[in-house]
Amino acid sequence: MTKVKDPGKFKFIDDEERELSESLERGEWVSTPKDVREKDIAEFKQAMKNTFGKTRPISLRVNEVDLMKLKAQALEEGLPYQTLLSSIIHKYVTANSHSTVNNNRIEA
Repeated sequence: MTKVKDPGKFKFIDDEERELSESLERGEWVSTPKDVREKDIAEFKQAMKNTFGKTRPISLRVNEVDLMKLKAQALEEGLPYQTLLSSIIHKYVTANSHSTVNNNRIEA
């Protein structure tokens, strides 16, 4: 772990960042064991599959600037942009739809 040589020269964004940095310097943080991380990742993947179910490829025309912004946002969140777009669509239809889907038919 590298330490800040002269903490007086380093400017923190806010008190929370300063507290986190000091906590790290005191050695209060430990890495999660690899087997636990792998188990957590497997559980999150299964939860995602249970949430989203089957997927189908679609073709969609999108404004180029909007696509660039979507890709930038996905990069910031550490996601493939298609996953982010799918999540946005899912959240929108879940929040705004009173319809149900039965046997591939939409019922209002």
